[in-house]
Amino acid sequence: MYLSILQGLNLLLPLITFPYLIRVLGVEYFGLLSFSFAFVTYFQIVTDYGFNATGTRDISLTIDDCVKHNLIFNQIMSAKLFLVTVSFILMMTLVFSFEIFRTYWVIYLFSFGSILGQAIFPVWYFQGVQKMKYITYLNLITKLIFTIALFIFVREKSDFYLVPVFNALGFIFAGVFALFYIHKDFNIRFQVQPLSGIIEQLQKSKYVFLSELKISLFTNTNTLILGILAGNHAVGYFSAAEKLVRAVGNFQTPISNTIFPYLSKEMIVDKLKTVQKIKKITKFGAILFSVIIVACFCFAEQIIVIIYGSQMFPAVLLFRIVILIPLLSFLDTMFGKQILLNLGKDKLYFRVILLATILNLIINLVLTQLYQEFGTAISLLITQIFIALGMWFYARKEVDKIVLK
Repeated sequence: MYLSILQGLNLLLPLITFPYLIRVLGVEYFGLLSFSFAFVTYFQIVTDYGFNATGTRDISLTIDDCVKHNLIFNQIMSAKLFLVTVSFILMMTLVFSFEIFRTYWVIYLFSFGSILGQAIFPVWYFQGVQKMKYITYLNLITKLIFTIALFIFVREKSDFYLVPVFNALGFIFAGVFALFYIHKDFNIRFQVQPLSGIIEQLQKSKYVFLSELKISLFTNTNTLILGILAGNHAVGYFSAAEKLVRAVGNFQTPISNTIFPYLSKEMIVDKLKTVQKIKKITKFGAILFSVIIVACFCFAEQIIVIIYGSQMFPAVLLFRIVILIPLLSFLDTMFGKQILLNLGKDKLYFRVILLATILNLIINLVLTQLYQEFGTAISLLITQIFIALGMWFYARKEVDKIVLK
C-alpha cells in the first residue's frame, strides 16, 4: 500500500508540474529541461545500478540474518557512493567538453543533485523489509514542499534554472531523513566497505544494470538524438507526449514493485503456482490497459489541450503514436521482471534489451533524421513492441520447462 502511495506520488506530481512549466517557460525551455534530464538520467541509471531489483531481493531474503542483512546494506550504499563520485566527475567533464552542454552547464550541475538524493534514498531497502509507512510520509512531505516552491518561485522564463534546484532539494532532504530513520529504527550504522565488497555487489547486479542501461539507451538517447538533430522545440513536443504516456504506463509500477519481493520468495517454494499467479495478473492488467489506451486514443486532442494548453497541440499525433506503450511496457514487465528475473534468468532478460537497443539506435537515427519528433515516436513504439515479444518468447520457454518437470 505505502509503496503504491510513494510511486503514485512520483507519478502525480509531474502531471501537476509539467503543464504549469510548459505554460510558464514555453515549449523551448521545457524542451531544454527535458533534454538535460535525458542526459543526466544516464548517470541515475549508473548510480542505481539495478539495486532496486537485486537489493530488494537480497534484503528480503536475508531479513532473519542480521549480520548478512547489515553487510548487504553497507555494501550497496558504499557501491552507490562510489558510483555517484565517478558519475559526477564524468558528467562535468562531458558538460565542459561540448558546446551543446556547456552553454547551460549550471542546469546539469543542479540536476545532478537529484542523482545524489536518489542514490542516498534506499527505496530498495524499505521494499525488501516491507516497511514503507514512514518513508512514504517523508517523501510525501518533502516533495510536496518543493513542488509548492516551484509554483511560488518559478514565475517567468528566466526562472527555468530553479526547476532542477527544487527537484534536487526534494530528493536530498528525503534521502538524508531516510538514512537517519534506518539508523534509528533498524539499528544499522553505515560503514564504508572495502573495494572487494563493492565489487561483489557490482558483479551481482551487473546484468540488471546493463539491462536498465540499455532501456535508457532507447528512452533517453531518443530525446538526446532528437535534441541534437531537431532542437529544443521538437524535444518539447515529443517529451510532452512521451511523459504523459509514461505516466499512464507507470501506474503499474507500484503494483509491480510491491509484488516483486513476494513473488521472489514464492518462486523458490513453488514455481508453477507462482507462474499461474503471474498469468492471472497479466490477463487482468492487459484488459485494463487496453481499455485505457482506446479511451486515450479517442480523446487525445482533448487530453493534450486540457493538460498542456493549445500551444502543445502538435503533440496530439505524437501522443496517439506512442499511446500503445503502456500496454507493451506492462507485458514486458510481467514476462521479463516477474518471470525471467525471479527465475534467475538475468542473461535472457539482458539479451532482449541488448538486441532492442541495437534495433532502436539504428531505426531512431534514420527515422528522426527523416521525420524529426514523429520519427522518434515511431522508433520508440517499434522498439517497445520488440521488447514485449522478446520477453514473452523467453518467458514462455522457461515456463514450459517448469510445466514439463
